[in-house]
Amino acid sequence: MKQSAGLLMYRRAADGTPEVLLGHPGGPLWRSRDDGAWTVPKGGYEAPEEALAAAVREFTEETGHVPSPPYLPLGEVRQKSGKRVQAWACEGDLDPGALASIAFEMEWPPRSGRMQSFPELDRIGWFTLAQAREKLLPAQTALLDRLAVALSTADGQR
Repeated sequence: MKQSAGLLMYRRAADGTPEVLLGHPGGPLWRSRDDGAWTVPKGGYEAPEEALAAAVREFTEETGHVPSPPYLPLGEVRQKSGKRVQAWACEGDLDPGALASIAFEMEWPPRSGRMQSFPELDRIGWFTLAQAREKLLPAQTALLDRLAVALSTADGQR
């Protein structure tokens, strides 16, 4: 079973409303998809690499930005494909225009024999939790709920 790890970066808008940073997958298979296609920046890992270390590495590779601790555990979700995704939240503020994603190669068009390079994420953006619920892959929306609970608990302790 494939396992993946990722970071859900969040910030607070001027009115205190939380916003999250999501990434849109690059490549021709995702080009025309929007709602239900965005993702938490994440990627696969294998032992002995630890999940949190993989999440930080993948976030950095896919956005070009090095996140800062603390990292708040959001648990695991299982995607439709069966892939397990462990996620953490971290606070930060990243300019979507500064995206610098690594690339992957795939044969495109199919059976053409031509390899083409595409960015892992072709764009990133900030969304309110309600907007993010529409944009995210359905299996990852539970991470938004867990973040909202964690932030409201933290707000109550201030």
